[in-house]
Amino acid sequence: MSVTLHTDVGDLKVELFCEQCPKTCENFLALCASNYYDGCLFHRNIKDSSILEMSIQFGVALPLALTTYFSKLIIDGLDVLDELEKLPVNPKNHKPTTETRINNITIHANPIAG
Repeated sequence: MSVTLHTDVGDLKVELFCEQCPKTCENFLALCASNYYDGCLFHRNIKDSSILEMSIQFGVALPLALTTYFSKLIIDGLDVLDELEKLPVNPKNHKPTTETRINNITIHANPIAG
């Protein structure tokens, strides 16, 4: 199972670890299917080690790859991840100085699907 996050910067395709983390993936996919993340701001970006948070429920590790406890970046999106990491941020709270959003999320049954 995979999803594509369509952001203002570009697309990030993420494979979910449904067998290893079934409940977490189920909850995340339900939120995706309900359009919960549509228009969601990236509200924290800590460069070189850490976390790009899209909401309290979902953060991604940077810069090595888009990873959480239940997913990893696949196929497409490393260039987008680099661009997200380059966003200027407020040094006090790590909030990006320009609003960057997830426009919507596409759910794929096959992680290799386009």
